[in-house]
Amino acid sequence: MRLPFRAMSFVLLLVVLALAALGFAAVRSSFTGVDEIILFAIFVVLALLAEIYATRVPAYKWEISSSVAIYLAALFILGPDLAVILVAVSSLLSELFLRWNAEPGERRASIIPVAFNVSQLVVTVSGAGLLLHLFDRPTLPLTEPFDYALAIACFLIYMLLNIAFVTGIVSLTEGKPFFHSALKSSRQFFVQYLVLCVSALLLAVLRSLSVWHVFLALFPLTLVHVSFRGYVKLQTEARKTFEQISRLLDERDHYTAVHSQQVAELAVEIAMEVGLPQNEIESIDVAARVHDIGKVAVPDSILLKPGPLSDDEWAIMKRHPAISAELIEGLEIYGAVVDAVRHEHERWDGSGYPDGLRGEEIPLMARIIAAADIYNALTT
Repeated sequence: MRLPFRAMSFVLLLVVLALAALGFAAVRSSFTGVDEIILFAIFVVLALLAEIYATRVPAYKWEISSSVAIYLAALFILGPDLAVILVAVSSLLSELFLRWNAEPGERRASIIPVAFNVSQLVVTVSGAGLLLHLFDRPTLPLTEPFDYALAIACFLIYMLLNIAFVTGIVSLTEGKPFFHSALKSSRQFFVQYLVLCVSALLLAVLRSLSVWHVFLALFPLTLVHVSFRGYVKLQTEARKTFEQISRLLDERDHYTAVHSQQVAELAVEIAMEVGLPQNEIESIDVAARVHDIGKVAVPDSILLKPGPLSDDEWAIMKRHPAISAELIEGLEIYGAVVDAVRHEHERWDGSGYPDGLRGEEIPLMARIIAAADIYNALTT
């Protein structure tokens, strides 16, 4: 896919800034001893592995990696200049490794992503390192309270720059609102970033004992990485499972074979047209894909009945929105859409079900999904 002009300009700007930061760091950097060389090599290997096994978060179209802890620790222990070089080396090697193992078509199209990924990390670490240059701190020994204050400030700068750059390229490429997406990402990943910052501080404290004590931090750092990876995997698989159930339910009736998917696409178009923020658009997409999952409790004799339903059969059918909501309400990924799923069959005059809501009582997301649902039913 060809990048829009503004997105390409943004990538080129980051490349120029990264090259300038690398040049500045190369002129100023030097190793003070064998221990520092060993530590640099250890950090390169750890960061390389962390980048290769980064956790992709599909809903946000980006990755979060425990390499954040390595880069911050390098900033505190080795200083900003060596940290910038370390980031450039490890991120470039990881990108080359990942592209080499990608499909041939992806290799040819990977120059721009590699340039962006490496450059934004270099500029991010350089930005955090500027604070140490400003206070004339070649390293952070963490021996006094002010050192910890600087470390926290470096962490915040790193997090904000990293989120801004990643959100920025997504915004310029896909037209998503920048500030809303950046705020959403900050809220979503703050705890993960904070844990990685604490891990970086732990690495720095252990380094003050000896270079080999750094290995003691590998277990908690690995635990953080594995736990977050498992959390994202669980959330992703749960979402896929419910969407697959919805597809299987649709396939019980050939007439509505791709009903949920089509309703989701229509609902997203409506939400975009009325100017809803990106987080609500994404929630509508999620809700629409599982809005009929409660039909799992409806017998085929009712669901597939060719003629009109009896009063008793209709009473059973009317239970499916509430069942849909009950099935998903315990899952965090569906927390924001439970009401939309439950009230998708409500009507403006209060004649809908399951709760007889009317007018503005009906959640906006539910109204949008209902409009898409009815339109799809009338046109397919």
